[in-house]
Amino acid sequence: MAHLAFIAPPFRGHMDPMQALAREILRRGHRATFLHMPDAQRLITDEAIGFRAVGHVSHPAGHLAAVTRRMARIEGFFGLPGIIRDVAAATDMLCRELPGALRAVGADMVVCDGTEAAGVLVAQHLGLPAVTVANALPLNREPDVPPPFTGWRYDPGRWGRERNLGGYRVSDLLMRPHGRVIAAYAERWKLGPRRHVADCLSGLAQISQTVAGFDFPRRELPEVFHHVGPIRDPAAPDRRAEAELPPPDGRPLAYASLGTLQGGRVSLFRRIAAAGERAGFRLVIAHGGRMSAGDAARLPGSPTVHAFVPQGAVLAEADLAILNGGLNTVMDALAAGVPVLALPIAFEQGAIAARLEWNGAGRKLSRRFLGVRRLAREVDAVGRGPSHRVAAAGLAAEIAAAGGVSRAADIVERVLATGRPVGPGERPAAAS
Repeated sequence: MAHLAFIAPPFRGHMDPMQALAREILRRGHRATFLHMPDAQRLITDEAIGFRAVGHVSHPAGHLAAVTRRMARIEGFFGLPGIIRDVAAATDMLCRELPGALRAVGADMVVCDGTEAAGVLVAQHLGLPAVTVANALPLNREPDVPPPFTGWRYDPGRWGRERNLGGYRVSDLLMRPHGRVIAAYAERWKLGPRRHVADCLSGLAQISQTVAGFDFPRRELPEVFHHVGPIRDPAAPDRRAEAELPPPDGRPLAYASLGTLQGGRVSLFRRIAAAGERAGFRLVIAHGGRMSAGDAARLPGSPTVHAFVPQGAVLAEADLAILNGGLNTVMDALAAGVPVLALPIAFEQGAIAARLEWNGAGRKLSRRFLGVRRLAREVDAVGRGPSHRVAAAGLAAEIAAAGGVSRAADIVERVLATGRPVGPGERPAAAS
């Protein structure tokens, strides 16, 4: 039995897939412990998964709520410098605190979210094997692939490459506070030059929740990169979900969600509800607990509105998903063969929406100046048109074959057993 340490940003979009992987690790006879700031413990929903708080002084109880409020207000680049400072402070805290904490819990291996550079830095400092998991878009850089914070279309021509390289330079400038933290610890621990988080991906195995058909064409992914599709635990019911769903009435079903951070955008939900009614769809809305009962009651039409719903069950019946473009829900929709109408708000959502248009499984709309009539036309076109559903069905088949949480755990156990890089097609090895 080995003890695996899990490191991930303390937000549900990152923590939930990592918990699914941790539960699979537990089922295989190992131990799993998450380590982060004290507030992160409330995101651990399985009592069998361990948790060790670090950063009590710099990130005391209540700190995460302030960070979450700032993230919920993000609009494009507005407010981004403050979030980057938060990210840099978290990485600095983890680099300070994790070495002692990992020794104290007796960790044999680190499994870390690819967006948190501290995981691999500290693991390499301590001589522990580490695997990175891309719960968001992969951060691996290629000249032909736009940076993940942009909504740019794929363009492999000269202009597109120059645009992308310029975007990466802008990204590095914006991320300088974070880059300085990474460079300082890499130098202190003699790990070689590191400048950004993409320099801190595992050289042993990199796991991604995407599949190749979802992303833009990739030519430079390392041999240790593995597309496994959504990392979910079908045996773990969502205790937050409210079971009431609208009965079938002959109309197609649309599912709308803006994620757990941005579910309080009532004006956007009003337009979605009005557009769904106008297009003749019955609508299920999940707002993540960020909309008041009064606001929900005043939405146009007759949508079914809950904080949380059994998402898998809804998507199994849905004809359309109207989303902000967060990767987890987009991949869940595609796994169900449901096309997506994306209304990006911030972070990598525009980049995910651009990929939906590239692979044909959805459409992207700008929220700015978006009227109900235009939105209703798009709801009708994507929800009833055959081409997007055919593309989504193709991705669903690819996702079903990708292996999901079981294959991710196989890769983790292979690294644990051998300590060597895991290439494509390698068979699982029993871990001690």
